[in-house]
Amino acid sequence: MLNFFKHFMKNDKKEFHIQKPEPAPTLSKDLNIHASLDENKKFLSELLHYPLSNDVQFRDINICINDKFYKGLLISYDGLVNNDIINNYILRELMNENNRFNTSDSKSILKNKSIPNLKDIICNSILTDCQVSAVSTFEKVVENILHGDSALFIDGETYSLICDTKNIPGRSVTKSEIEMNLKGPAEGFIENFRTNTALIRKFVKDENLIFESVEVGTETTTRCAIAYISTIANDSIVDEVRRRINGVEVDYLLDSGELEQLIEDKTFIIDPLILSTERPDKVASHLIEGRVAIIVEGSNNVLIVPAIFSDFTHASEDSYLRFPYAEMLRIFRLPAIFLSIFLPGLYISICNFHQEMIPTDLLFAIAGAREKVPFTMLTELLIMEIAFEIIREASIRTPAPMGATIGIVGTLILGQAIVSANIVSPILVIIVALTGISTFVTTNYALNYSFRILRFFYILLGATAGFFGLAIGIFIHLCLLTSTTSFGVPYLTPFAPTRKGIFKDDLFIFPIWKKENRPPFLKTKKPVREPHISRKWDTSEKGGNKN
Repeated sequence: MLNFFKHFMKNDKKEFHIQKPEPAPTLSKDLNIHASLDENKKFLSELLHYPLSNDVQFRDINICINDKFYKGLLISYDGLVNNDIINNYILRELMNENNRFNTSDSKSILKNKSIPNLKDIICNSILTDCQVSAVSTFEKVVENILHGDSALFIDGETYSLICDTKNIPGRSVTKSEIEMNLKGPAEGFIENFRTNTALIRKFVKDENLIFESVEVGTETTTRCAIAYISTIANDSIVDEVRRRINGVEVDYLLDSGELEQLIEDKTFIIDPLILSTERPDKVASHLIEGRVAIIVEGSNNVLIVPAIFSDFTHASEDSYLRFPYAEMLRIFRLPAIFLSIFLPGLYISICNFHQEMIPTDLLFAIAGAREKVPFTMLTELLIMEIAFEIIREASIRTPAPMGATIGIVGTLILGQAIVSANIVSPILVIIVALTGISTFVTTNYALNYSFRILRFFYILLGATAGFFGLAIGIFIHLCLLTSTTSFGVPYLTPFAPTRKGIFKDDLFIFPIWKKENRPPFLKTKKPVREPHISRKWDTSEKGGNKN
């Protein structure tokens, strides 16, 4: 029987030979368009894998001008173009037999049976309902049709006419879903490149706002834009951004998060070094300060550089609320940040090494609550923290209709059951819950991730050496942050190195009419953003008009 199976398996074995693929045509920058339409069609058919790729459209047409017909070819990608524009404003106009145009050299037309300046006639007289430009290389042709344009080839001509027929699918502008606000604009970026630049232009109506185009990717080209105000931004910062993006060599770039990792100063540091936002008003405010924004095609987040630590703790609405309200929110935000990082580590440090700091009655309450718990304090704290992170991740990945169910199961059923089973103490549940709620106060989700990672480090340090371990951890962390820069700017500016005006809009917030200068660490071309007295109507201000 064993020999039979061996013989069967031996005979059933098949060998597969992988054929080497035929070499595909290469696309070089200096490969010019041929005068022969047939050669152009053959080359592009192999390059674009037509007709194997069923979304590539090759349309042979006869262009009629002054009773003379010219062979033409229109190439586009179905789904990226507006078919109504192609049918009604390109094909119908080119194939219209009533096209009549006066030319200055009619004798040469009758003699040579050709029309001089064919490109000008088509661009300026026939295709008047869409933007048209001429390119002479295949690289530009492929680049444009991949971005939703259509390419028109004419037999006998060594150029291609690029027609703007873009209709790239995408969602409409909606509210910002991650960076919520109580007051102020609610629009958020979407995945459409030109819509995002228009949203920024909507807030910054300045002719000096520049969107400088750059491309990333070798296999597929992703359009990016470096946005800055030329009369404000420091040229050295713009040059550094341009140098880093041009120095990126990857096959594909799908999102701004990938570009962020490719251009940041340090990869393995926990804290974020580049500010990412989905709010156009936030990008506009930073551009006015003198920073540089990076827009990536296909991403609904825009990168802002350089970024310092205090930028990640500020909310967009801080400038929109009245000074007392914004100050109250920022004062509450700072202790919440402290609790989200250090509260579990402080709790385990005090309970294990510094019991003398706890009031006697509270110490007896903690000891009584942990009397039946079979685990050490470090074990039960890690159990609760890991369970909380799992519930948080599950609530994000779960479909919206089931999100409330996850919250009920995680907070009520699981929390009550784990205490009733004497796995953890009730006080520890309070500590973990307060820590988790404090984490949600953080306005930036990237900084939120870093706080969650740091919390585990401080728990281990507190359980190992108490306050001494926490002090060592804080010292090492501060040493790393003080030695870190973001595009040449120290990360802990203005705290380290210390600069003038440390409390103005970094630690606390001042009234908007007190924000007279731009951040000094940016070294902008215009350091002053508003005069010393911006409220000219208020005669009580020092130096104001007194009538």
